[in-house]
Amino acid sequence: MPPYVTRDKQGQITSVSLQPDQGASEVATGSPELLDFMRKVALEHGTLLESDMHLVRVLEDLIDLLIARDLIRFTDLPLPAQDKLMERRSMRESLSGLELLSNNGDEETI
Repeated sequence: MPPYVTRDKQGQITSVSLQPDQGASEVATGSPELLDFMRKVALEHGTLLESDMHLVRVLEDLIDLLIARDLIRFTDLPLPAQDKLMERRSMRESLSGLELLSNNGDEETI
C-alpha cells in the first residue's frame, strides 16, 4: 500500500497518510522527497521528546522542593503520581550508582 501525501501551494509535502484523502496524491515509498519529510518529522519529534524529558526533571525537582518546604506532603499526591515519582527516583539512584569510569588523577577506575 503506497503512502499518500498532501502538499502546500509551493508543492512541499505537509502530511502523509496510508489512506487516500481528498487532495492527497500517491507517492513512491522510497521517494527522496518523502524520506526528507519523514526525517524532518522525526527530528522535530525527537527535539520535543528531549524537551519533555527536561521539563519532567524540572517538575520532579519542584515537587521535591515543595515537599522539603512542607508546602505539600508526598501522600497528598495521587497514588499513580507517587508511584511514578518513586519509580523515577529509584531509576536515578540506580543510574548514579553505575558510574563505572572515573578520572581521579592518575588512578583509572573501571
